[in-house]
Amino acid sequence: MSVPESFQSRSFRLSLEILKFFRLILTTSDLPRHLATQMLRAGTAIGANLEEAKSAYSRRDLAAKYAISLREGRECHYWLRLIKADQPQLSEAIDPLLDECNQLIAMLTTTVRKLRAAAIATTVTSVLLLLTSGFLLLT
Repeated sequence: MSVPESFQSRSFRLSLEILKFFRLILTTSDLPRHLATQMLRAGTAIGANLEEAKSAYSRRDLAAKYAISLREGRECHYWLRLIKADQPQLSEAIDPLLDECNQLIAMLTTTVRKLRAAAIATTVTSVLLLLTSGFLLLT
């Protein structure tokens, strides 16, 4: 059985592919440079934020950093779709990027939901313990 690839390694690989695609756009299309730059920034920010999440100091902080990566993934997906619509000749290069971006978005969505649910459950448990402790002190 193979070990699944981590978010960090997949996002790093996607960043490299986005960088290659950025260079391709600059040399082969008339796409406005700022659109390509937006795609590059969002695509590389996914992995950067996941790396930052490694040093999160709490589950809530970890969830927040993963949520930022998720937002960047959605933004990258948007720019890729826009570029594909404007430059259909680049579809062959864009389709694998869109697919990987979709997969990362799906995994990050699930992870963020679970992390947020765990953070909420921990908060509720803490509040209940505090309330119970206060109630016991009063009786």
